[in-house]
Amino acid sequence: MRPLAVIGNVNVDLIVGPVAPWPKAGTETVVDHDELRVGGQAGNTGLAWQALGVDFAIAANVGDDQFGHWLREAFGARAEKWPVRPEGTTLSVGMTHPDGERTFLTTRGHLPRFSLGDVLSVLDGSALSGGYALLSGSFLTEDLTRDYNAFFDWADRHGISVALDTGWPIDGWTEVNCAATRAWLSRCALALFNEVETVTLAGLPSPEDAAREIRSSMRQGATFVVKRGPRGAIAIGPDNTLVEAAAPDVRVVDTIGAGDVFNAAFLAALAQEQPLSACLRAATYVASRAISTLPRNYGGPMQSRESMHERA
Repeated sequence: MRPLAVIGNVNVDLIVGPVAPWPKAGTETVVDHDELRVGGQAGNTGLAWQALGVDFAIAANVGDDQFGHWLREAFGARAEKWPVRPEGTTLSVGMTHPDGERTFLTTRGHLPRFSLGDVLSVLDGSALSGGYALLSGSFLTEDLTRDYNAFFDWADRHGISVALDTGWPIDGWTEVNCAATRAWLSRCALALFNEVETVTLAGLPSPEDAAREIRSSMRQGATFVVKRGPRGAIAIGPDNTLVEAAAPDVRVVDTIGAGDVFNAAFLAALAQEQPLSACLRAATYVASRAISTLPRNYGGPMQSRESMHERA
């Protein structure tokens, strides 16, 4: 199996809900569900890999408070070298709504000060050679994002294929954010974007056309994956052909982090050199299971090609 790593935002998620309609100022609303858990795009991906029995490295930082200690404990030895910032740990409050949508309120906290030096203090480039590194939370990790080109250079020197899932920009897909993302993608071997992000970034209404257009400006042999929620996923592979996977029909409990779980399962299958179609099927299966279970369940270890194929 090829080595795997995720780099980016690990923070605390407090999930409450369902809430409908939006509460009026000065009132109190009682909700049926709450959960305090490890979150952030990188955190969600790492937790999924742990549950799936996949070996991986994770580069992140934390704040100097009880939440920071808690996040480090969640990843054990993998978090021993995580830098500790003097800021408080970033906290995201996610309010779920009956229609499946959610609203987030997030503090800046420690994430903006996550740097390239922090990444290189955690990851071993030689150990990751020939593998995949997922960059996530691009619009939250300001110090690192400014040095993305240097990170890509480091990855190239070590023969590491970079995957990108930026997440949604806080200020939206402005021209500046679109241009920056297209520049980053030009250095990437893999893109893992949701449908709205894809069509918005490309300025095209069709997810397939948008994926093809963006992939054409990525490096040779790149793959662009579009996560489509209940409609499954599609991908434009290295030969420019379309690959599709349907999502299982499940009763949705909690969609928060679904795309990050998808990323984890997809990369786990890819690291085992599964064909693109099998990677998509495994990813949609695991993500669908995760969002339909409480407490969250990923379906158990995926430790071999055979077991992953059976799941898919």
